[in-house]
Amino acid sequence: MVISIVKSLNPGLTNYLIDKALAVDSLLFMISALLSFSSIRLDKATERLERWAELIFLVGLVSMTLITVIFSFEIV
Repeated sequence: MVISIVKSLNPGLTNYLIDKALAVDSLLFMISALLSFSSIRLDKATERLERWAELIFLVGLVSMTLITVIFSFEIV
């Protein structure tokens, strides 16, 4: 939703950076989901995969929150 809002605004460096940051953020969530799925399916190294999935998920949440706050309050 945020990406479509950014795309509808006037093009500029700020909108470009927000767009790219959200794209990277979506990749973090995808990697987290894949690691979590792998930890369920695999017998070996599941604890390590779970920890990585949790860490990457938390990084994704924090970065999405920061991006949203920056975008909402037009800090940049």
